[in-house]
Amino acid sequence: MIVAQFDSRLSATVVATRELHYSAGADPAQDRPGHVRAGSGIARVGDALAVIQDDTNFIAVVRGDHVRAVPLPPGPGGARQFGEALGNKVHKLDLEACILHQNALIAFGSGSTHERRRVVIVRDLLGASPDVRVVDASALYARLGAEEAFAGSELNIEGAAAFGDRLTLFQRGNGSARGLLTPRNATCALPMNEVWKYLTAGGPCPRPADIESYDLGEIDGVRLTFTDAAATAGGRMVFLAAAEDSPDTYSDGRVVGVAVGVIAGGSARLTRLTSATGAPVLAKTEGIALRGDDASMADVVVDKDDADAPCELYSVRMSGFF
Repeated sequence: MIVAQFDSRLSATVVATRELHYSAGADPAQDRPGHVRAGSGIARVGDALAVIQDDTNFIAVVRGDHVRAVPLPPGPGGARQFGEALGNKVHKLDLEACILHQNALIAFGSGSTHERRRVVIVRDLLGASPDVRVVDASALYARLGAEEAFAGSELNIEGAAAFGDRLTLFQRGNGSARGLLTPRNATCALPMNEVWKYLTAGGPCPRPADIESYDLGEIDGVRLTFTDAAATAGGRMVFLAAAEDSPDTYSDGRVVGVAVGVIAGGSARLTRLTSATGAPVLAKTEGIALRGDDASMADVVVDKDDADAPCELYSVRMSGFF
């Protein structure tokens, strides 16, 4: 068990925010709202940011002031928006983590239910006609879920980071206990080339290795749990964690604080995310992408857990992480 330490030498400050609205507005024919609903992961693709959503079948492509919607295949009845109020939450893809590989965006479902064990691959995301493929990855998720040291009581993939030929998946330990099994924050590694062949060419299902468990501490009595991660050019892992008072992986809860941390050399350090005034941020940060031109800056996407509210994109300045 790696026990993360709060480190006063670290700081992470939100220096700018913006709401994400689609430049083309809503499109009822595609069941598209006018805003990005539930940002759950983010990746840098060329000069743009790709934002995946956990309850809407669209990928938002943010390029400067322009926000474009790339539709994914619809669910039952042609729906692309999902939620309890719509009575179709069970059918959502629940995309929670994404990376860029072979110039393709790969978005992973959480795996928390059988419907959520799918992976979306988008080639030519920035082109006029992106190529979208949804892959049934049940075998991979079954293998991950069988690793009790990784999945704990409930599988819930919330982060992914790629460095070289190594894909690191982040398990969020916000589930409920199941018998003797308890929720677990953990990471595991998979060979990226094997994952790619499995998803695109029917190759053998890769096996997870190098499983590590984490105690991320707590805020106001609520455990911090992984919500995303990104790899640095040197192979370090920068991660997000939220203290969300939720009963299981299926339900949302009150967020009492969030943190940004770094994993390096077998240890983990973290600090609370604050606003420019120094106040703790209480929004659920779910995706982080580092800026290649400035290692001290990151783009972070926020899920408000409110279908009527646009998610926000934060510019975050980090100090002491590298």
